[in-house]
Amino acid sequence: MVRAVVTEAPLDVEEHAAEVDDAAAGAVVTFAGVVRDHDHGRRVESIEYVGHPAAPQVLQEVLAEVVRDHPVDAVAASHRLGRLEIGDAALVVAVSAAHRQEAFAACSAVVEEVKRRLPVWKQQQLADGSQEWVACP
Repeated sequence: MVRAVVTEAPLDVEEHAAEVDDAAAGAVVTFAGVVRDHDHGRRVESIEYVGHPAAPQVLQEVLAEVVRDHPVDAVAASHRLGRLEIGDAALVVAVSAAHRQEAFAACSAVVEEVKRRLPVWKQQQLADGSQEWVACP
């Protein structure tokens, strides 16, 4: 594991990819979850992510499990908090492995587990002036 960060700073896919790159890696797979301008047929203006103080620890646990369960060389992942605009990266993941199948599988596992377990919630600001919390208990 190279990076497991929950931050308010903008995220850079290429920076994550460079962190996991290695001469032994035959594949570097990246994922960027970006803010889109719609959700269920409604226009989204922006979103705000709010995280529980345990979020960094949960992200570290997720990445440790993926490294344990997948034959990868390195994994880096960051999730953003705070106000994000359309097109901003909210989640960035980079995985390196000897082979592409392993890298893709591990990257997918990180994204799915982060989505399922990370205690981060978003409030969408909709074009009609309303707000909506998503994935908030």
